[in-house]
Amino acid sequence: MALVYPFRAYRYNPEIAPVEKVLTQPYDKISPAMQEKYYAADPNNLIAIEKGRSFPDDIPQSNVYTRAAAKVKEWIKNRVVLQDAKPSFYAYTQEYTVPGTTNRATRRGFIAAGKLEDYSAGVVFRHEQTLSGPKADRLELLRHTRTHTGQLFMLYSDPQLRIDAIVEQVEALASPVTQMTDEYGVLHRLWPITDEERIAAIEQAMADQKLVIADGHHRYETSLNFRNESRTRAGKLVPEAAYECSMMTFVNTKSEGLTILPTHRVVANLRDFSWSEVRRYLEPWFLTEAFPFAKDEERQEAQAKFLARLTAGKEQRAIGVYPKSEDASRAFYVLTIRLEADMAQILPAASPLQRQLDVVLLHQGILEAALGITTHAVASEANLSYEREALTALDAVDRGGAQIAFLLNAVDVELVMRVATAGEAMPQKSTDFFPKLMSGITMYRIEE
Repeated sequence: MALVYPFRAYRYNPEIAPVEKVLTQPYDKISPAMQEKYYAADPNNLIAIEKGRSFPDDIPQSNVYTRAAAKVKEWIKNRVVLQDAKPSFYAYTQEYTVPGTTNRATRRGFIAAGKLEDYSAGVVFRHEQTLSGPKADRLELLRHTRTHTGQLFMLYSDPQLRIDAIVEQVEALASPVTQMTDEYGVLHRLWPITDEERIAAIEQAMADQKLVIADGHHRYETSLNFRNESRTRAGKLVPEAAYECSMMTFVNTKSEGLTILPTHRVVANLRDFSWSEVRRYLEPWFLTEAFPFAKDEERQEAQAKFLARLTAGKEQRAIGVYPKSEDASRAFYVLTIRLEADMAQILPAASPLQRQLDVVLLHQGILEAALGITTHAVASEANLSYEREALTALDAVDRGGAQIAFLLNAVDVELVMRVATAGEAMPQKSTDFFPKLMSGITMYRIEE
């Protein structure tokens, strides 16, 4: 049973802090260059909390976490952020152009205080494993600031589109209280939902839902750890305590506008790499279609045909390949599973559900089996790096920065849900939900 509650969000005061200058992308998407850009944008930019600067002379009494905590208190005191008067759910829409296309889409969801549940309860499910480093950082930040500034991105499935209808009603009735376009051209809009009947309808629609974490696995587990610490300090269970919840954005997998992008793999630093030997190894299981080109002026046409064939071959489990080779024999390749291939033989260590994932087929059936890139090597990124843009992955080979690039089609969200709710996890960087949820659009404070 998924429990969601309205809450009194802290939001930026537009008279002091224009939202287009103070909101940020999620902390794990902020590069050093973006960090500096955010710092330069406005003195009240969320970067000071979300991903502040560290200095060589930092000490326990003065560091990135203590500065973030002081900034939160300063902003509340100086009315840079204001707390809403009424407990609310928040309708949140994002209008965007789907990358690689000219198609416009709108993703609708709502923000709430979601009840934190241990995975064993069978309410919240993860689709990726987590790493200890990011969780330690986020936990220390939460201990100091007692404020959730970033959104947990949660998926649920409601074919009746009950909450989507409420969000559309709210959109039609009033202008958004927050509206801004981010650096990726995504238009973000926010509306408080304070009407008691709508709040009750949302709570009822969510009551029978199972939730899958789309983005924010580390932050979810950080919230669990903070909740457990807080329970220990309290010495008893306090169900209504603010730390029993975390701020979450909920999106229906059955609604339009939910986009997952693929993350491509780029391989380097392999000893004795030979594409012809790899092809021979894969021949019993994969059909290979080549798109050759000899001259640079022929490359663009071959690349276009290759990318189109990769997309068209999604149902055939197509994987794109671009190996480094001599100029006279350059080509793009599309691998597809032979009809007679036995997936249990190709992927003996994978579950039946995992065998449906192209990323598992790539990792276990090609990277490990044909190239010798072990799970440990993947984790250490000794031979493997990741690219969201297909052309960037291909360019890495042309520049000599990689020996081979593998391109994937995006995974279907329903398969993500099936894998997660079965208690299984996908490899790291299997999904890239686009666009990201803006940090700071609402804030959930755990008052002391």
